[in-house]
Amino acid sequence: DAYEQLNRALFDHRLPQCLITLQRRARSYGYFSGDRLDRRDGARCDEIALNPVHFRDRSDLETLATLTHEMVHLWQHHFGRPGRARYHNREWADAMLKIGLHPSHTGQPGGREPGDTVSHYIIPDGLFERAATSLIASGFRILWRDVSGKANTTASSGARSSRGGRRVKYACPICGLSAWSRAGAALKCAAHDAVLTPVG
Repeated sequence: DAYEQLNRALFDHRLPQCLITLQRRARSYGYFSGDRLDRRDGARCDEIALNPVHFRDRSDLETLATLTHEMVHLWQHHFGRPGRARYHNREWADAMLKIGLHPSHTGQPGGREPGDTVSHYIIPDGLFERAATSLIASGFRILWRDVSGKANTTASSGARSSRGGRRVKYACPICGLSAWSRAGAALKCAAHDAVLTPVG
């Protein structure tokens, strides 16, 4: 539903259908992969993956911004000139700005726009914010979240034992800064004001 409505509001309904999957790739809110899947009859389909681990610590608006970030990659794959591999080029950055997401390698104002690892922040009252806010106001909600973010869950396979119990490795989703702590700890990367999430 979100893909359809954002496609209509931000891309004039030009984007083809794609498969949206849930993937737990460490330090990633999501990713786009063009022509990733094929059907038995030979038809090809793009993939947009979202990481459900972050549905717990981010708002629906922020998750919709990640979906839209990946939709811009899909737009460029079909209608533009993508950069090499993971590179976010100037064309991609300009398309992001046009729809109301400001590219930034830090996820904050002042960050580099093109680059290998680029996040974004929402432009106040931009096209994206208006479209996504309208979608949420209509009743849209992300209801399911990954349980690994709950304080009482067993640590992942990357956990280490200590006299105080299980230890879990956490990482910043933006810069990869990591730290070990007890399961359920609330840690934050000061440089990016981002919540550290369990990895491993």
